[in-house]
Parts: sequence; C-alpha cells; structure tokens
Amino acid sequence: MSTQGKYRIRNWKEYNKSLIQRGSITVWLSEDAVEKWFAHRAEGKKGHPCVYSDDAILTSLLIRAVFHLPLRALQGFLLSLVMLMKISLPIPCYTQICRRAKALGEELRKLSTKKITDLVIDSTGLKVYGEGEWKVRQHGHSKRRSWMKLHLAVCPDSHEIVFEILSENSIADCTIYPEFIKKAPKTMKRTYADGAYDTSGCYKANAEHGSIPIICPQRKAVLRREEGPHMDMRNTALLEITGLGGGENGRRLWKKLRRYHRRSLGETAMFRFKQLFGNNLRSRSLKGQKAEAYTKSHALNIMTRLGMPRSEWVA
Repeated sequence: MSTQGKYRIRNWKEYNKSLIQRGSITVWLSEDAVEKWFAHRAEGKKGHPCVYSDDAILTSLLIRAVFHLPLRALQGFLLSLVMLMKISLPIPCYTQICRRAKALGEELRKLSTKKITDLVIDSTGLKVYGEGEWKVRQHGHSKRRSWMKLHLAVCPDSHEIVFEILSENSIADCTIYPEFIKKAPKTMKRTYADGAYDTSGCYKANAEHGSIPIICPQRKAVLRREEGPHMDMRNTALLEITGLGGGENGRRLWKKLRRYHRRSLGETAMFRFKQLFGNNLRSRSLKGQKAEAYTKSHALNIMTRLGMPRSEWVA
C-alpha cells in the first residue's frame, strides 16, 4: 500500500473565482488612467514631445497581450472601448504603438511592488519563428527555426515576476544572474537557482549584495581554491553534501534541508506564462520582443494578484 501523499487546494472557491475573472471582458479605463493618457514635455529635452504617455502605450500593450490581438485589431478594440465609455479620448495608431513599444523593454525595472526576501531565478525559451511541433517531429527542423531566451526572477511567496530579461538564445544563464542580483532590493536574503548558475560570477554577485545563494553544485563539482567569501559559499555547499553521505542521497538530503525545491516555483511561473500567452513572440525586432516579454510579465502579475491556489500537504 502506497503511503505517498499529495497536495490539495484548500481555497478552491476563491481560486476558481479568480480564474473566471481572468477571462472577463469588462475592460474599463479609470479616471487615473485617463489623466495619465497624454505625455508631458520633459524639462531640458529638445524636440516635439510625444502625444501619448508611456502608461498609455503600456495599457494598450497589456490589452493586446491578454486578448491576443494583432496591432490593427488592437486599435479597433481601443476605439470601440472609448466609444462605449462615451469619452473623448484619442487612440494611438497601431504604428505608433509598435514604434513606442520598443522603448518600454530596454530598461530592467522591478515589476512587483511587494517586499521580497527570496528570489527564484531560471530561464525558458520562446519561439520567434519556425515550423510547428508536428512538422519538426515528422521531418525535422529547418535552419530558420529560431528561439529567444526569457530569464525570470520570481518571488516564491507571492508568485509574482520581480524581474525579467529577454536575450538571445546564445546568452548563458549565468551571465544574466548578476544583473538580477544588482537590481534586487536589500530585503532579499536568499536566491534559488539550478546547476547552470554554479559559477564564480553568480556567487560573487550574491556576496556583494549580502544574500545567500541556494545553488545546487553540479554532480562533478570539486572544491575550488579560489579565495574569497563567494567561493566559501560554494565550497560549504559541497562539504555539506559530502557530510550527508555524498552521491545522490547526499544531494537529495541537502536539497531538503536547504529548501532547494522552492526553485521549482520558477518553472511553475514559466508554465503559467506559456499557458496564458503562448510559447512564441509576435514581434520580429529585438526591441519589440523585449517590450512584448515585459508586457506579458506585467499582465501575468496582474492576474496573479487576482488570486492563487493555497495548497496543503495531505498524507
């Protein structure tokens, strides 16, 4: 007889309501959004100012991401929205939205406003163009099949995306990790990541920030003689695994004691991202793709705040 337990959702009624609310088409612009619709001239900046503010462009892109609209259909959606609201508000042309969107995804900004103590960092792939999965399985992929890499920093407590970076597929995960740590607030105490981040640069970023990296060393990892507090963190993890018996059993015990499995919440966030917005990018330019990834991450956080399941372990 199996004694294995499982997780059960304890707030299913509230969570079910939040899932229904995600599909609501009752879209409305608040008075605050209408007041921030137009841009203001920046002091000391030459040239004609933009007509629409960044908030107006971001609002348009959020609607596009949630309802999976092409740019031209997005303009029609916004026109019908202001008509139903019976307000006199100009709507940006689809070409303006496309051009202005490229500036939104350039800067690394904090997406969540909540106080964080832990951070889970991981990456996933998003398809830019290429054949579907069926064609690849039957005939193999062609040279035009291309992917981008989405790096996410997720709060395991609130399930919100704190930071996101979109890079080319050739960029290693460990090179993006220090950028997240530098931008993280001082309240962050721990970061969780897999063996791909088991590098000197990642540990050094944590040491400079003052946080603790919970990174599982690779299976063939050995003690390093490089001096510094960052290498002491890594060597300590290896010694702890060895003290717990070494091998797979030692690694398994170490992961339980360090709560390393919280790292899987980052993969859960990526699954939710792809389920809601798909695993591909509509934009073709890199700047447009960065803006698209930023907007979708922002939209996912809004949906997350509506409600999340609360699971409990049942033996």
